[in-house]
Amino acid sequence: MALRDTDVEQKGTSLLGQRIVLGITGGIAAVETVRLARELRREGAELTVIMTNAAQRIITPLAVRWASQAEVITDWDGDLSALNHADAVLVAPATRDVMASHLHGLQHGPLMMALSVARSRNTPIVMVPSMHQDLARDPVTDDVVDELRKEGIHVLWGPEEEGKRKSPDVEHTVAVLAHQTNKKKPGRKNVVITLGATRSPIDDVRHVQNTSSGSTGWALASHLHKHGHDVTCVAGITTVVAPSWLPLVLHCPTPESMLAECKALTNDPIDAWIHAAAVLDYVVENAAEGKLASQQGTLNLPLVESSKHIMELKEACASAVRIGFKLESGIKQTDLIHRAYAQIQKAGMTAVVANRLEDLGNNEKPRGYLVDQQGAHFVLNSSDDLHEAVQTLIERGKEA
Repeated sequence: MALRDTDVEQKGTSLLGQRIVLGITGGIAAVETVRLARELRREGAELTVIMTNAAQRIITPLAVRWASQAEVITDWDGDLSALNHADAVLVAPATRDVMASHLHGLQHGPLMMALSVARSRNTPIVMVPSMHQDLARDPVTDDVVDELRKEGIHVLWGPEEEGKRKSPDVEHTVAVLAHQTNKKKPGRKNVVITLGATRSPIDDVRHVQNTSSGSTGWALASHLHKHGHDVTCVAGITTVVAPSWLPLVLHCPTPESMLAECKALTNDPIDAWIHAAAVLDYVVENAAEGKLASQQGTLNLPLVESSKHIMELKEACASAVRIGFKLESGIKQTDLIHRAYAQIQKAGMTAVVANRLEDLGNNEKPRGYLVDQQGAHFVLNSSDDLHEAVQTLIERGKEA
């Protein structure tokens, strides 16, 4: 069925069924509302929109209604019953006038009423300021933002560009809102994800490296973050840019530095580990200092076995959910499943996602196979299946 121009393609489920009040104030960034509303809908949000009088001079309610496919409240005669059931309030853009007015309990318009209702019910509020840099640097602005944050309101600043504090891109804003909306749900966990390729130096300018874009790890991290989990990424070398909304990314390009970082993280209460990094099986035995001279004939490069991270972390992570990834080549599916199950038994894993190199990038083949501790396997037809399966295992917890 063809999409109508008002329709959106579902991108995620982090706001599925969530009732979001979108407040639009009179900052020039209100022109981004059409894109923002559609991005919220791509994550499944059900919208109610409130526009201030100043916002209506920048963008029309008709355009916002088209983008949101929702009621747009512009005055007190609008239907405010949705405020009684809101799961979160997003004010984007948020002028300093609106932020200060909320702080002091002023009630000039339905948006201020929505914010008061949210405060009284402890409903998550995210405000996205957008203003000239001089106003952003005004100490009074700092005081207002500090007081809002003390109340538990998440104030999301965007980048400094062209003498202004602009709004973040809409994907970033929606990801932050989703995290703030979901983080107090039951079953939220502290999760560590390793991802990307690793390298071993030959000399100061050359290295041996395996292949991994990091896309699977970034996508998993983003999915779990949006669903309210506290995610730490331990990233090797990646060709895919990290999502800007991930709060903590530790860069560890070598197998040794990645393992050391993971061991350090075991001192914290980690509930789940996702081992998605492509860790080198063999590393250079002795890296040369400086740069090896070129045109010296054949270079003999002794390689030695690298430490298996999942084995090195087995004891320290025994109380946590552990999900591994296994890539094989030139074997049958049944052998792939058997090898994944053997890895679960040997390394004490909760589950392993198994793939064959020949199947990667083939749309006619499954995204992979999830193998559990009983040896049962489940076909993952898409990346969405993978994300949901990993999320389910993490939220179920170790004792399940």
